[in-house]
Amino acid sequence: MSETLIDVQRISKQVRDATGVLTILHEIDFALRPRESVAIVGASGSGKSTLLGILAGLDVPTSGTVRVAGTDLFALDEDARAALRARQMGFVFQSFQLLGNLNALENVMLPLELMGRRDARAAATEMLRRVGLGERLGHYPKVLSGGEQQRVALARAFVVRPALLLADEPTGSLDFATGETVMALMFELNREVGTTLVLVTHDPAIAARCDRLLRIEAGRLVGEPVA
Repeated sequence: MSETLIDVQRISKQVRDATGVLTILHEIDFALRPRESVAIVGASGSGKSTLLGILAGLDVPTSGTVRVAGTDLFALDEDARAALRARQMGFVFQSFQLLGNLNALENVMLPLELMGRRDARAAATEMLRRVGLGERLGHYPKVLSGGEQQRVALARAFVVRPALLLADEPTGSLDFATGETVMALMFELNREVGTTLVLVTHDPAIAARCDRLLRIEAGRLVGEPVA
């Protein structure tokens, strides 16, 4: 495997509004190695979630390049980026993003089925057991607690054994104790699977658990990343 999993070079993002051109990100540069964990921190509106969306190929920068495992993300069309996401990435969001018409098992099976995996049911069942939800396989999101829904989301993210996990405020909808449990599980799974983790958070205690810290202020990366 390449020594660099993610290579971000001079990423800028601008949008136009009634007042003119607004710069959301300005020439962001950094690289991440396989298995590394990094927290992206900064005030609300600093550009953290925009950067995460660009790393996922869900948002397109105005200029600059992002390479994931050597592939230039924005040299690909939308379909090819979606295929790369399916192969290489997992996602965990503050709002869980579970499909309400699918039960826990079906939510976790879905990315495997989209990959054509014949062992989707067995692999999803095992991962749900791993996150402590072996007795909740047939439960739908509406009858699960917030912590249980986020554990389903973790199972769905890790079941494909992604090279890269992108997490956006994963404890933002949870109480403190539940959030602590979910984050402990996320870091434990991350070590087991060997994923590179990029985590957007406002919580300094969560950020401190990562290998490195990237701070964004007014769209700029400030200071030296801490190893």
